[in-house]
Amino acid sequence: MQGDLNISGPGVPAMERVPVPPGLVNIPAGSKFFVGRLSELDQLDAALCTSVRTAVAAIHGLGGVGKTALAVHFAHLHRDRFELVWWMNADSRAALESGLADLAAVLAPETVALPPDQRSELGLRWLAAHKSWLVILDNLTALDDAAILLDRIQAGTVVITSRQSSGWRGLGTVHLKVLAEDDAEALLSHLVRTHWADATLTGARQLCEELGWLPLAIEQASAYLAQSRITPAVYLDLLTKYPAQMFAATSEGSDERRAVARVWHLTLDKLSDTPLAGKLLRQFAWYASSGIPRQLLGSGASEPDQHRALGRLAAYSMISLDATSITVHRLVQAVSRTPDPEDRHRQAVDIEQAHHDAVTALTAAVRDADYYLPTNWPAFTMVLPHAWALFDRTADTSDTEQICALADRLGHFLDEHGDNTRAVTLFTRAVAGRLRLLGADHPDTLSAQDHLGHAYLSAGDLKHAIPLLEANLDARIRILEYKDPDILTSRQNLANAYAEAGDLPRAIRLAKVNLDAAKEVLDPDDPEILITLSSLAYLYMLMRNYEGAIRLYEEVLQRAERKLDVDHPDLLTYRSNLAGAHASARHYRRALSLNLEVLAARQRILSPKHPATLVSKDNLAQVYLSLGKHDLAISMSLEVAADREENLGADHPDTLMSRNNVAGAYEKAGDVERALRFFRETLNDADRVLGPRHRVTAVIRSNLRRVAARHS
Repeated sequence: MQGDLNISGPGVPAMERVPVPPGLVNIPAGSKFFVGRLSELDQLDAALCTSVRTAVAAIHGLGGVGKTALAVHFAHLHRDRFELVWWMNADSRAALESGLADLAAVLAPETVALPPDQRSELGLRWLAAHKSWLVILDNLTALDDAAILLDRIQAGTVVITSRQSSGWRGLGTVHLKVLAEDDAEALLSHLVRTHWADATLTGARQLCEELGWLPLAIEQASAYLAQSRITPAVYLDLLTKYPAQMFAATSEGSDERRAVARVWHLTLDKLSDTPLAGKLLRQFAWYASSGIPRQLLGSGASEPDQHRALGRLAAYSMISLDATSITVHRLVQAVSRTPDPEDRHRQAVDIEQAHHDAVTALTAAVRDADYYLPTNWPAFTMVLPHAWALFDRTADTSDTEQICALADRLGHFLDEHGDNTRAVTLFTRAVAGRLRLLGADHPDTLSAQDHLGHAYLSAGDLKHAIPLLEANLDARIRILEYKDPDILTSRQNLANAYAEAGDLPRAIRLAKVNLDAAKEVLDPDDPEILITLSSLAYLYMLMRNYEGAIRLYEEVLQRAERKLDVDHPDLLTYRSNLAGAHASARHYRRALSLNLEVLAARQRILSPKHPATLVSKDNLAQVYLSLGKHDLAISMSLEVAADREENLGADHPDTLMSRNNVAGAYEKAGDVERALRFFRETLNDADRVLGPRHRVTAVIRSNLRRVAARHS
């Protein structure tokens, strides 16, 4: 229908003089239980009230979010404001013209015999000549289609629903999001109990969360629960086992086109002329649902093509887009990564390719990044939530070597930052995958096992660390050449584990063997030599050979200063170690100077609560205590203990040692009663968590006995 048609003759009424039949309402029945959406209803009313003539507002959002329900509920609420309320399907120009033709036929029954295009024109004429009406254009797909109505009217009210999020050219809009959590649960409960009054709905909230609080998905699930007489927990289990079937499932007599999978299939049909849009959506399905950085697109397409694909996905409300990141509804993700041979947008081969693309993009973001350097930490923190989501959604039995390598690399970053629990999880996955893919004797498998042993050691889990590290050292000695540096790494990790377990003589013997081997095999300034020297110096510290430790630490520092940048984390570690040795040797002024220097650098380069920063702060507190600055020492020790409990948990050995240090600070300050209470509480926890023979437990017990005996 192009422009005004010239319609006249017998039987053609003057539409401007045609009255409204009393009580004419053509809108779908509203829900008997409409929940929430009060602010959205207010937004819609406000958007419509801003115009003195034609009032037009658009409700836009993801398919299934409840746009039509909101528009219909608004119409029922405000029925008395209008002489006529008319709903029409607007998903195509032909559908919209048909709705206008039907309007003319109802208003003027004598027009029924006219051709549809003439009746459409008459329907437009009536709207253009009257004021007190509300028209709902439902599911508008092409924004230009609305022009056949909007360009002709001078008054009246139009509410549009659409998945299109942009292009409204100044019209009032309401961006409809998912239901609030309580409202979603209330909706599910009501819909189920309407048909199954005594239903047990334990787990309803978890089901709503899994469905992403999306109204259509909740309605679909509710109907299935009521018809099948199953609980939310059973439905969740079905979703896990049979996702494709459940996303397409509807209850008996329901419109199959309203299943969530079908609703989004139709949207992707509209985007089929931009194949990259579907490809990216399937890739996004493997990431976390929010905060997906554009750096993780990795599609190989040009930037203009990427921008166009993202823009079209956002325009159809399949994603939300801002300048730096992308958000995808979690149920859109779940459907998009679930193969369905009947859906050309969800073929198994395409979903598998999207998974590979996601892993490749995540790997590329951190592959060349040194996890020790603070300048690279943003890359790891960017990747972690999305890699974790991908790991959660990937069966570990299908892990590829690329996934194992990614898990291993991210495990190093977490271990370095004191997140030992998650580091152990990732290293465990890398070990399992490489054992399956490469075999027990492959160098990459042995490296992953060594990394896992180190993470156990960092977590204070000696029960798992020592047997694993012993077995790994034996395997490397058996498989590799004597001079292989990997043997040095395994031997040193095991020596450190023996030291943590309190077996210092054995640890020192092993460390000396390792140092001799390292000097024979490696360049004098090789980082592995520095690590080996530092580890031996640490063992000397535990044996109270402080002068020997100082000599080794000074040698390490001199070598490191020739090789590393002034702010390199390893250089700060070596300087901190030297400060600790001086403090133990009662060279307090030298220790104070070094500790202040290292703490300032770590606070600047790392963060105030980084594990290395807390080590420096704890060391400085001990020096202040030795210098008689008790209040300052107590304050700093309490801060460190609180931060370590927050970072590592109350039962971690480092946290327990911090509490031991707090008790010692109170004792030196003369508050013996509080010191004894702290020592006893900490010892009870150490006995329970670490066992009576652990080095940390032994230190705390010795301190308690000493203080109790001195002040008895």
